[in-house]
Amino acid sequence: MPLPDRANRHLFHSGILLLLTIALSACGSVPQYGPANGSLVIVGGGRVGEDIWGPFLELAGGAAEARLIVVPTAGGREEYEEERVVAGWHERGVEHVKMMHTVDPAEADTEEFVKDLREATAVWFNGGRQWHLTDAYLNTLTFLEFHEVLARGGVIGGSSAGATIQGSYLVRGAPEGNQIMMSPGHEESFSFLKNSGIDQHIDTRERWTDLYEVITAHPELLGIGLSESTAIVVTGDIFEVIGRGQVAIHDARLTFAYGDTVHYYTLDPGDRFDIVARREIEEER
Repeated sequence: MPLPDRANRHLFHSGILLLLTIALSACGSVPQYGPANGSLVIVGGGRVGEDIWGPFLELAGGAAEARLIVVPTAGGREEYEEERVVAGWHERGVEHVKMMHTVDPAEADTEEFVKDLREATAVWFNGGRQWHLTDAYLNTLTFLEFHEVLARGGVIGGSSAGATIQGSYLVRGAPEGNQIMMSPGHEESFSFLKNSGIDQHIDTRERWTDLYEVITAHPELLGIGLSESTAIVVTGDIFEVIGRGQVAIHDARLTFAYGDTVHYYTLDPGDRFDIVARREIEEER
């Protein structure tokens, strides 16, 4: 007998994924943080230049071959004009790009809604407020299909709210305002990058130390703060910084070692980071 509702179906699929993860983990082949297949491009907002969208499209199979889904839902509108949403990607040479948007989780839980997503090699989440994304898609069929894009080797990217949604903890998820770092009822994110909390606009909005509150309450998380026009490209448990600015790393082990002093360190474009070891990868000389 099929499971009758969304919640039970999600539990069913989650159970299967958990069993597969345990089996693969026993073989030592599953990353602890990043996706087992595919890649993530996580952008801190601001202008997204070719130095960021170029690698994203390469991971998607190239502009001509990519099958891209753009999700504008974080912007908070009931409706969007698809032509406007996808226009910038057409200008970048992407031939096959479609918009996916709803504010209704019941619609997001239908086979009809996800049919284009099942053909996608890439998904891009636009900016706005990240809680709109979780309200519409979390634990729906669409949510499961986002993860399936990665499972078949695709790429998921996004900027600003589209960056934060990729972590496991929903930083600044309060509908009341984006100054609130932690909001009960809006703390679960999409977990493309597990055990992480991701912040954005840290340079232009002076948010360098804001993740301290989150990792103090949840010391198991890795806090990642992204400057504008800056991204991390995650493959497995390694990421590389690309773009123009710095990335701030918040690690509770270091913060607690410094007592009450807020402590973070920064990475620059070109730096590579081992997420499991929580340290920069030194280049061989």
